[in-house]
Amino acid sequence: MQARSGDLISDGPSSRLSELGIVLPAPPAPLGAYVESSDTGNLLFLSGTLPVVNGKLAIAGRLGANLSVKEGQEAARIASLNALAAAKQHLGGLDRLKKLTVLIATTEQFADHAAVADGASDLFVQIFGRETGHVRLVYGVQSLPIGAPVIVDTVFEIEVPPYSMSKPQH
Repeated sequence: MQARSGDLISDGPSSRLSELGIVLPAPPAPLGAYVESSDTGNLLFLSGTLPVVNGKLAIAGRLGANLSVKEGQEAARIASLNALAAAKQHLGGLDRLKKLTVLIATTEQFADHAAVADGASDLFVQIFGRETGHVRLVYGVQSLPIGAPVIVDTVFEIEVPPYSMSKPQH
């Protein structure tokens, strides 16, 4: 699929990253006894990604307590870049984002969940295009691992080459 961006023509998400000047970080390492990614059929599931930079939490805290919506959006963007890095490591490239779930550490009074999650959604729209879209679920929680303000959970669609329709030769 080709998308037009000004006078540049993008051949897909990896080209779009280059056009935007985005360099993906090293893929995140699991914090426990699990794998970072797993695929089945035409879907790639990633473990939740945190706003980690160079192995350290870039932003810590809770929305509504000690973090602003803008800081939450940046945390969601960083976590999304880590998700893209994990997907690219698993697939060798990037395919279409199908589902995005954003967990946000908040106070009981915090109500701007959607605005924080837009930090992730806006990045994915820049990379995959508005026309491909993604479904999204956002909710607030009491706490997240290592004091992270957000976790981004993603499911990607894998482009599977068509199967051969010919019968095996005996």
